[in-house]
Amino acid sequence: MSEAMVVGAGPNGMAAAVALAQHGVAVSVLEAAEEIGGGTRSSELTVPGVLHDHCSAVHPLAVASPFLRSLGLERYGLEWLWPDVDLAHPLEGGRAAVMVRSLEQTTRALGADGPAWGRLFGPLASGFDAMAEDLLRPVTHVPRHPRRLLRFGLLALRPATVTARRWRTEEARALFAGVAAHGFHPLGSLLSGAVCLMLTAAGHRYGWPVARGGSRAISDALAKVLKELGGTVETGVRVRSLGELRAARTVLFDVAPGAAADICGDQLPPRVRRAYRRWRHGPAAFKLDLAVEGGVPWTNTACRRAGTVHLGGPLEEVVHAERETSRGRMPERPFVLVAQQYLADPDRSAGNIHPLYAYAHVPHGYTGDATDAILNRIEEFAPGFREGVVGSFVRSTTDMAHYNPNYVGGDILTGANTAVQVALRPRVALDPYSTGIPGVFLCSAATPPGAGTHGMCGYNAAQSALKFLGR
Repeated sequence: MSEAMVVGAGPNGMAAAVALAQHGVAVSVLEAAEEIGGGTRSSELTVPGVLHDHCSAVHPLAVASPFLRSLGLERYGLEWLWPDVDLAHPLEGGRAAVMVRSLEQTTRALGADGPAWGRLFGPLASGFDAMAEDLLRPVTHVPRHPRRLLRFGLLALRPATVTARRWRTEEARALFAGVAAHGFHPLGSLLSGAVCLMLTAAGHRYGWPVARGGSRAISDALAKVLKELGGTVETGVRVRSLGELRAARTVLFDVAPGAAADICGDQLPPRVRRAYRRWRHGPAAFKLDLAVEGGVPWTNTACRRAGTVHLGGPLEEVVHAERETSRGRMPERPFVLVAQQYLADPDRSAGNIHPLYAYAHVPHGYTGDATDAILNRIEEFAPGFREGVVGSFVRSTTDMAHYNPNYVGGDILTGANTAVQVALRPRVALDPYSTGIPGVFLCSAATPPGAGTHGMCGYNAAQSALKFLGR
């Protein structure tokens, strides 16, 4: 008999299991898929020898995660690799806004807007570790660094479109908008700038690295830690009811709120069941993996060295596209995120054939085909690109939900980033991880601090479970 059972072996589920096992709790992890990892799986999807990340690809928050850093995952095979350029955002005329880990180099490249960029992100980056101790915990905790948290909170409350007024050049405004778009939410809404502030500050503190050998290396390393601590993982096991797990003293679910409501059924207090059923999912990702001979012939040379490329045009275009997808309409020119992990990790390629990762922001549950929209976006800034494509793999919003049931309607964030849901995820409660059933907790990305391969949702939920166990 296990003292604790964790349902779901994504990064949060694995982090929860490790955190429990560190305190001597006997832990078993059950995963419905045939392999662990959730969104951090990787495989050869297009051409033999070409390695693709399935969902999570570039990891500023994983390398910055207080819990993951405390584990020394490098001893278990995880190695971070950095591209020459962390992020590029191409614009018309062969121009591009560029962000690198060095704040000084980034501000210099931004020209007239460099000083304003430095004034905003300098304090956030230099104090990132202290700030993260509070931002990656539940909203209801007692802050360890209240002044830093207050400063960040006042900035984060503002819509991204308001914060973008700090800059005058198209480059700086587009660079900020592209990172803000990671939130899959209208950039004119409250708290829409929070994601950008966090990811950019993490980038200037730690960079935007990839994991050698694919994102699967993150979960593989966590699995090795868990095994060393005496925990077990069993794949191919789908849990359909709480009754199947009665042998455990505590249970943690790395699942979306709706799935937790299905599994727990009438055992959930009515108020919790209503809250989980009301949980809103946001816009979706339509994913395209490509094998490209010779790489992408970007017009701008910085894009040829960038691990991540945002294809969204100027600020106004990004704002329009994100507003349309949130309203359920497919924009003609969607925001597209491209990752070129092989630039930092050449072993992902097969000779001169390289993996290219791309997804477009599309409406929730979008049933159309966004393949041409993605290809057109890339071709816009890399003429002749299509000629080099020698293999492709499509994952639609429906495929996304099948691949990972937490991605309801293709929502890879496990919940819409509305102001209410960001502040009070997944429901109004002193302990947001508690399901209201004694000993049963939620630890997915629907809980604080939200999406990202940082494992902090799992770690935080484990603290609630340890308290219940009296550890």
